[in-house]
Amino acid sequence: MNRRRTLAAQIAIVTTLVAVVATAISFLVSANLIRGAAEGQARTTLGHYADLLADGNADASTPSQRLGGALTGARALARLATITALRVRPGGRVVGAAPGTLPADVVAAAAAGEVVDTDVAIGGRDYFAEGRPLSAGGSILLVQPHSAARAITTPLRNRLLIALAAGLLLAVVAGLWLSGRLARPLVHAAAAAEQLGRGRRDVRVIPEGPAEVAAVSDSLNALATALTTSEDRQRAFLLSVSHELRTPLTAVAGYAEAIADGVVTPDEAAAAGATMVAEAGRLQRLVDDLLDLARLGADDFRVEVSDVDVAALVTTAADVWRTRTAREGVDLRMEVPDQPLVVSTDPGRLRQIVDGLAENALRVTPAGAPIVLAARAVSDGVQVEVRDGGPGLTDDDIGVAFERSALYDRYRGVRRVGTGIGLALIGGLAERLGGRAEAGHAREGGARFTVTLPSLHDPNNSRTSK
Repeated sequence: MNRRRTLAAQIAIVTTLVAVVATAISFLVSANLIRGAAEGQARTTLGHYADLLADGNADASTPSQRLGGALTGARALARLATITALRVRPGGRVVGAAPGTLPADVVAAAAAGEVVDTDVAIGGRDYFAEGRPLSAGGSILLVQPHSAARAITTPLRNRLLIALAAGLLLAVVAGLWLSGRLARPLVHAAAAAEQLGRGRRDVRVIPEGPAEVAAVSDSLNALATALTTSEDRQRAFLLSVSHELRTPLTAVAGYAEAIADGVVTPDEAAAAGATMVAEAGRLQRLVDDLLDLARLGADDFRVEVSDVDVAALVTTAADVWRTRTAREGVDLRMEVPDQPLVVSTDPGRLRQIVDGLAENALRVTPAGAPIVLAARAVSDGVQVEVRDGGPGLTDDDIGVAFERSALYDRYRGVRRVGTGIGLALIGGLAERLGGRAEAGHAREGGARFTVTLPSLHDPNNSRTSK
């Protein structure tokens, strides 16, 4: 198994390579600049010496005196700076100890009294050549090997090399420090993520480092908080479901035990059986809701699509619910148009949505208050709406109405609540049918729940069909 390099190691390697390359380039460029500057300075200095030698003898009374003075100064310079001084007569004769045969064009220019400022090759070596005319005729010619300039550049290059090496060392140290600073928060975040994976939910990471790295810690902390909230909701949901399951099971078990013990008389058997059937039906509906909620996100969730008259479906549902609402003293009203409202959807699932919203409304609506079942056409489809005259929802409730157990957790013990899965199932069903579910405030004073279905819903282009 190949082990990956750590982020710290990769950053250290990259910064070191960058520093090495930058140092090498800086050295090469600087060395060339130093050499060029040294050669230029050497050439300028040699020309200055030539000017001094030529002008220093201007006041002599005879040409021989000027020449003698020039040669005397040249010998002194030769001893100090490896400069060779030569006298080129007008006829082209060279006087002095030349390091080799001078180029003919240089000798001719000096003999003619022209200013010489060039590089020459003498005996296989490169020289600077500077010539200045003398008033007595001819020229004074100074030559100096290029190695004299290199003798100046070598110490400078060595100092530069030392400085760049120190800079390189500092860059490597800075790279190691930077790699550790960037990698340390990520290492802490990885350790925290591992703890989260093992089930701990109290793990938090202190955000540190650059903004991007600190954002990882912030996101991990947010994830830990979200996991804690989600698991708390799951536990509360399981508790509520367990309670809802226990109630019908207790009733069924109690009557069954009474029948087995002979406590129930023959005359009471029919009523006991009816109660057991009702509780069993309640238990079956709860189990079906749980299964539907679990399958909503699965591919095997069946949706049988056909053309449905939503107005007729709501009317039929109202006829069924009118008996129950009358028994509770609740006024059931309908708002449906005379013309059909046809959409392509699953009639069974749509009826499940209407029944779920009606049951939710009846649970919280007091006697004398209304419940309204409505259907209408809108610009983007058909809406089914259930409004009630109950206690209603707050603005915060509206935002979480279709989250599982959200309203159950808020109102348990305050008002009558269901299992905490009804509205979550309705929201999921609406989405699987290609629509959307919304909550709001009803003009009757309570809550409003609206499901919008598209007018043209192609089951072949939706994963909601099976």
